[in-house]
Order: sequence, then C-alpha cells, then structure tokens
Amino acid sequence: MITPTEQRNPRTHAIDAVGTTEILTMLNSEDARVAGAVSEVIPQLSKLVDAAVEAVRAGGRVHYFGAGTSGRLAVLDAAELMPTFHAPDDLVVAHHAGGMDALLRAVENVEDSVDGGELDAAAVTRLDVVIGLAASGSTPYVAGALRAARAVGAVTALVTSNPAAPLAELADIVIAADTGPEVIAGSTRLKAGTAQKLILNSFSTTLMIKLGRTWSNLMVDMVATNNKLRGRMLRILAEATGADAEACEQALVGADGELKPALVHLLTGADIAEARTALEQSGGRVAVALGKLGARA
Repeated sequence: MITPTEQRNPRTHAIDAVGTTEILTMLNSEDARVAGAVSEVIPQLSKLVDAAVEAVRAGGRVHYFGAGTSGRLAVLDAAELMPTFHAPDDLVVAHHAGGMDALLRAVENVEDSVDGGELDAAAVTRLDVVIGLAASGSTPYVAGALRAARAVGAVTALVTSNPAAPLAELADIVIAADTGPEVIAGSTRLKAGTAQKLILNSFSTTLMIKLGRTWSNLMVDMVATNNKLRGRMLRILAEATGADAEACEQALVGADGELKPALVHLLTGADIAEARTALEQSGGRVAVALGKLGARA
C-alpha cells in the first residue's frame, strides 16, 4: 500500500503548467492544512510531554531518532534548547542516520540500516524517552532505534504522517499528523516536514515550561551567548520587574550573568545568594521560589 506522503496530490497535478504566483499559492494552500493536522494529535502529544517530564525528573533523557529531513529537524530542535532554555547538552539528544556527514548531504543507504538505529540507541536506558521521527512511518533506521529502546524498557514514541504507520507497533505513543499527499509526491521535506517541526517545537517547548525553564511566557533560563541575547535578558528583567536599566544591569552582573537569580532578587528584594537557594529548593521554578521568598510582583 502506498503511504499518504507518496501518493499524488490531485490538487497539484498542473503545478508545472502554471505561473510562479500560482505555484506559490498551491504550496501555501497545502501548508495551511498542516496546523489542522497537528491540532488533531494534541492529546497524544500531551501524553508524550507528560512521559518526558516524568522521565527527566527521574534522571532520564529524551532521544530523537530520524533520517533525512526528519533527522535534520531533530538535530535543529535539540540544538536550540541550550541557548533558549539553558537545557543541559545531554537532556535532549538528537541522533541522525549517518551522523554529521549526513546533515549537509544525503548519505547512501544509512536510513535503510536497522543495525545503525540499534547501534545509535546503545546509550538509551530504561529511564529514557525515545522518539522516532519517520514521515512514512517505516524508516528502518528508526525501527532499529525503537526496537532497541523497547528492549531496555524505555518509553517509545513515533512521530509520523502515516496514520497506518508500520512502526506504530514499536511505539507506546503514536503521533500521526495526517498531512496527506505532498505537493510534489514523496517530497516529505514539505508538509510532513512542517508537521514534524511544529510537533517538535510544541513538544520541547512544553517540556521546558513544565520543567520550570520559563516564568510566565518569558525565557528566564536562557544563556547569553552573544550581545543580542544579553540585551534580551536585560529587557526581560525590565519587563518582568519594572526596574530601570541600571538596576537590571547590576542585578545581572551580581548574578554572574544568570537571569533567574537576578529576576528573583529584583522581585523579592532577597540577595542573590538567597535567591539562588530558593531556586535550588524549588527545582529551578521561579514561581515557586517567589512564593517561598514573598514576591513584590
């Protein structure tokens, strides 16, 4: 049976016979279907987030496994968590079939290697959550990783665009966003890839929120790796506390560039050491630390 992503799309048969604007309109119209498909899988995605939160709090990690576009999107999502949320490098680990070489150009046969997936999953433990990404739902590399994860007792999940994915039997949680046929048959870098990006964005962002790496809708656990991000940290402090620029700068310097203790200090009047202690006792959650110290705002 042909998977949905490999089928021809009846709405784009004439895509090579129309003008530039018409081509772009077809692409945009198909893209507009993706968010709806993702919204249908929110209940399953919620289960996955809760499983990941439980795993991380118990000392486990999250692993992504994918090939081609799926693997590249996984690498991108994992890489952005450190500067945005100060997540440890090994908290969310992305495994891409073929390794670093395959990030820039296709490497022959790596996605077809079940053994490759099993080998890359060798570091998975029973405490972990393993997420396989496969638009078709049948990638052998992902199959190997999920099978190895199952063998050690890890929670397994599959993100796919095939509601009848063969790999579903290897997953405890199946997230199948039915994006239908692609604009160009089989080109899963299009709608299926967009769906995977949305799902990964939602998963990792919600995971970080649940782990206390935000306060309200502000990034309070970010790392200033450049001037732009340092400026953002100062703006967050000013917006969250109402303090002037000088007070925010002094607080950030006093907290050795760490936003959370500076924020708790400004909101409560506690010194930086007290703010750090309250945060440690609160599992890094600003709202809980503020409650312990008695926030002014």
